[in-house]
Amino acid sequence: MSRSGPPLVTGVAPKEGPPGTRITIRGENLGYDPKDLIGVKICGVDCLLAADWKSPSKIIARSGPGKGKGDIIVITKSGGQGTCTVGFKGYYVQIGPLQESAIWIDESQSVSSNLRHGRPSSPLFSKDDEDPLGISDEGNQAKFSEEDLLELFPEASGNMSIENFSSSWYLLENHHSTSFDDLRAGLAHMKRKAKHRSEGPIAFVKTNLSSTLDCLDSLQNMYSKFCTDDIRGEFINSYAVLLMQAKSCADGLFQEVLGRKDKADSTRNALSVLQRFKFLFYLPLNLQRNIQKGDYNMVINDYIRARSLFADTQVQVFRKVYKEVENQINEFRDMLKQKLMELPNSLENQKKLIKYLISLECSGDPAWECLVNQQKWLTTILLRCKEQHLQEEKESQPNGDVFGTPQKTSNLSRAKPGDSNSLKLEHGSSKFTNPQRIMYIEELCEILTYNLPDLWKLGQAYFSGALIVKEQTGEKAFKIDVSKHSQFKQMITDTISLFSNLVRAAFLPQTLPEKLSAEDKTKYGQWNQVIPGDWLPSCVRHIRNCVWSLSLLDLPGESPTVINDLAFDMRTNCMFTLLKQAISDIQQLHIKETWIVETDDESGGTTQLPALFENIVNETIQHLHEVVVQNKQGEPEIFGQRTVQKDSTQLCSELLQAFVPCLDCLAFTPVMAGGSSNTADDSKKRFSTSSMDFEEHSLQFDKRLIIMLSNCSHTMERIIPRLVENLNKHGYVEMNKALQTTRERYEELDSKLFEAYIEEKSNPIVGAIEQNMYRGRFDWKTCRKPVGVRNYLKDVIMKMIEVHAEVFAVSPSFVTRVTQKVVESVSEEITRVIECVTEFNEHGKLQARVELKALQETVKLYITPHAKLLEDLLNKYKSQMKFQMMCFYGDSLLRNSVSA
Repeated sequence: MSRSGPPLVTGVAPKEGPPGTRITIRGENLGYDPKDLIGVKICGVDCLLAADWKSPSKIIARSGPGKGKGDIIVITKSGGQGTCTVGFKGYYVQIGPLQESAIWIDESQSVSSNLRHGRPSSPLFSKDDEDPLGISDEGNQAKFSEEDLLELFPEASGNMSIENFSSSWYLLENHHSTSFDDLRAGLAHMKRKAKHRSEGPIAFVKTNLSSTLDCLDSLQNMYSKFCTDDIRGEFINSYAVLLMQAKSCADGLFQEVLGRKDKADSTRNALSVLQRFKFLFYLPLNLQRNIQKGDYNMVINDYIRARSLFADTQVQVFRKVYKEVENQINEFRDMLKQKLMELPNSLENQKKLIKYLISLECSGDPAWECLVNQQKWLTTILLRCKEQHLQEEKESQPNGDVFGTPQKTSNLSRAKPGDSNSLKLEHGSSKFTNPQRIMYIEELCEILTYNLPDLWKLGQAYFSGALIVKEQTGEKAFKIDVSKHSQFKQMITDTISLFSNLVRAAFLPQTLPEKLSAEDKTKYGQWNQVIPGDWLPSCVRHIRNCVWSLSLLDLPGESPTVINDLAFDMRTNCMFTLLKQAISDIQQLHIKETWIVETDDESGGTTQLPALFENIVNETIQHLHEVVVQNKQGEPEIFGQRTVQKDSTQLCSELLQAFVPCLDCLAFTPVMAGGSSNTADDSKKRFSTSSMDFEEHSLQFDKRLIIMLSNCSHTMERIIPRLVENLNKHGYVEMNKALQTTRERYEELDSKLFEAYIEEKSNPIVGAIEQNMYRGRFDWKTCRKPVGVRNYLKDVIMKMIEVHAEVFAVSPSFVTRVTQKVVESVSEEITRVIECVTEFNEHGKLQARVELKALQETVKLYITPHAKLLEDLLNKYKSQMKFQMMCFYGDSLLRNSVSA
């Protein structure tokens, strides 16, 4: 675009308007800066003073007093006078007698000349007012006649000055051929005229400031001129009198009209006030609707806005409406407070309600009241839970309920913990029912785990300021009472202490604090039924899970200590109880003995009892490791306390030794084979059985002895070391000491069983030796020439073979040990009998020598340590005296003798 080209106007908006209309002019070469612009003519009137240059393609100006359609010409220094491709239509708005005007109005066309004679007539409307839509005349086209319009609108009129004016009549009469676009443009024209008329005096003055200043300047010049010419002041005074008379006349003339105008203005102002302050007048209804919908944020925002605008108003209408708003807000506060105190309630909902109450400047401290109420409610449901389960336990006792084996999942059906319905338990229709205390501790843990974190987190949010609304500032801002922090900590500690004491009263009544009175201990509950040990691991799991979840909260003061001590005591009690129960189960194993001996190369012949004993111990150790011994994060070591170490070591030692009485009972107490009942009636029947029935259904005493001896040896040599190793692996302390004590017990039993068996097997053999030796009136003084070993010795050897076979069938490892003792007893008896002989003949001496030598040769593999020593001494002598003995033996015989 060249700067020297002539200006060209290509667009204008709007295209029409009265004087003073703000016009946007667009085109080309409209000046390269404000100084280059030297003229803007609109409808032939120069409007440069009201023009504002924006860019070479845009100028904003206000129209002048030009009337009719004309061009917009822009003149610049660089391009000269320009041209225009569009036009602008200027028109005058008909000014009524009560409207402001910035220009002089010719009233000759609207006011009759006989007005001064006191006969007013209707104002005459100009041609412009005859066309309020601002649409051009339609020419000589045929129009609707008045008769036709009366038929269409019998009770209407097309005159805009009367009440029954009909717009349809007017449009058919004046613009029946006008296009829709033109009618829409006419509507826009009417809206602009109405907007212009609705502008107040200040806006009117702003719009016509230049005309107002011109008028003031003209009046000032006129007054100066008159003052100069009228030295005496007669004319000025006369003009003032005339003006006052004119003003009085005008007031009298327009008094009625002005009165109506004031009344209309008052009504209009009232409607304007209603429209402007409709927020306040509609507020009570809006508050009620938003409360019903649950849109509490909108309620609070509207109230805060109304309070900031009308709280201190002196207008009676506003005060009346605002009082109604305050009444609704008071009811709303009460409703929110009631909802806040209703429990159970979610943490997020509580925070929202507290923030709402703080925003509404509720009296008191709603957050602290909520904390106190929730703590009391939690305490109440814990105690109510205790009362209900105590009552149900009392009711279940007369029914003879049998405790079943604990299952992985319980058959409880309950609502969310903490709910009022959560205390209603439904038991299954199974034959076995869970003990009330098991369901009781489960529900206690759920109530505490579900509700205490919300209480703690709400308190943390309260003291950290998270519940304070950020928009609240100034003197009425919510302030946190820091002095209640210690009180809140004590509330948490009291709740956890209550939970701990309730659990202790149910499972560990002996561990309740000594400072508690008997009345306080009764408050925590007195339980009568004994809980089977199989249920304790379930209790420990619930307690430990509860402690672990609470440990994540970083509880204050003594609370962690109280809850951790409870868990530790429950763990140790469970461990000691299960160990004692395992000891009792092992001591009752004798009723499960079937006397079926299973033999293998490693352990020899044993029954099922050692394996059952090992399984019970290993299962107990594994169960305790999973439930008690294995530590979770933050838990104390179970064996960290010396008392626990000492007691656990003692119980483990008793556990390992518990199998000794069982073996002793089976060996020395007659028990029916395959007996498996442990009831009192069965026991009476068993011990009242006749000797014939006993011999028919039970093993012989010697058989029981050798079997139990094998079981004892296998347990002592193999099972006990494995069990001690397993205990050491799971962290049990001082197991070497327990192993030593246990070995001593098993060695004592082994000696007892061995001696009893040797006595049982050797006594019949030894007792018959002397009698059989002298059978047939044998006498050593009259003994005949020996022809061989006599039968009594052969009978002794056969009986020893029977013992050998019996022991070998059960446990080959005992053959040498048993046979040696039997051989020793037999040898001692034969030696004693022979030593008691007072006289031998030659054949008797030879016969005794033959029988002793035969016995020696037969049992030489099982010689006793004494005989072994004798043999070693003889061999030593033969080796030392080898040279001398050559005089008595041949070399080969001596060599054979020494080697032997």
